[in-house]
Amino acid sequence: MTFLTRQQWQPLAQAHEQRAGRYADPFLERRHRGQKHPVEDFLFTYYTLKPGQMKRWHPGAGVILLDAEEQTRQKFYRPATEAELRQAGLSEEEASEHARAKTAAIVDVQDFLERRATALNFTREILGKTAAKPGFFGCFGMHEWAMAYKSKENNIRHEYLDLRLGASGTDRVVESNRIRCSHFDAFRFFMPQAAPMNELQPTRQAQRDLEQPACLHANMDVYKWAYKLLPLVSSDLLMDCFELAWQVRELDMKAAPYDLTDWGYEPVKVETAEGKAEYVRIQRGFAERSVQLRNRLLEVVNTYSAELDSIT
Repeated sequence: MTFLTRQQWQPLAQAHEQRAGRYADPFLERRHRGQKHPVEDFLFTYYTLKPGQMKRWHPGAGVILLDAEEQTRQKFYRPATEAELRQAGLSEEEASEHARAKTAAIVDVQDFLERRATALNFTREILGKTAAKPGFFGCFGMHEWAMAYKSKENNIRHEYLDLRLGASGTDRVVESNRIRCSHFDAFRFFMPQAAPMNELQPTRQAQRDLEQPACLHANMDVYKWAYKLLPLVSSDLLMDCFELAWQVRELDMKAAPYDLTDWGYEPVKVETAEGKAEYVRIQRGFAERSVQLRNRLLEVVNTYSAELDSIT
């Protein structure tokens, strides 16, 4: 248990708002103008955390914010008790004063655990199982190509983007490569003719068993698991997960069949041996970072394992 004075936590909150704003503000400006970005919009349109929610700072569980009356009224927060304030290191007089005024905010862990127990157990399981697995580095980003397969019959998924190799060239890449996608939320967007080509047939029920740490979409999802744990986890950890997802998304689309040169992205040509090697090299770095982030999230969750197990 620690505490931060207003003079200490306000700069942290402002720094986080600026860090998150570097990504969120351009998205909001584009949305206001009715413009789309094929790479940068994804983390804000596919995932459910709103830009304003992402920019809101959280210190994480066990940190008391002094002179933060407004924070005590936020979801999953409450005023800190005198005992907690004393435990954090305040004098008896200071602790009594803040407790009486209800101006010291702390994450209400018990309320969070009770209301999110089922989701938290699933998050704990999928994070742990995925982090413990070896990565599979033989997919070469073919999931995005399978989503654009037979585009003449199905229409192209991103209708405002051209296919780099054209429709027939894209089809040939799909037909001449091994398709082994383990991620259900990528597989469900496969074109119907491509789905039977996949060596795996992922389902939502099997997700916790199929996820593996080389998968680009599973590594973007680390951000999802992080924001589902807010405010139990800190905003610093959330943004570390977001920034990994941001970089993963760039590779995902560089290796996709779309022509993004006008948007400033040079392709990773996974239809070639050189492109496959480049893809795997970057993918390995992402996999290592994703496991580290999963373990950091698990460290927070496992702090409360006994309480969570008693609830469920």
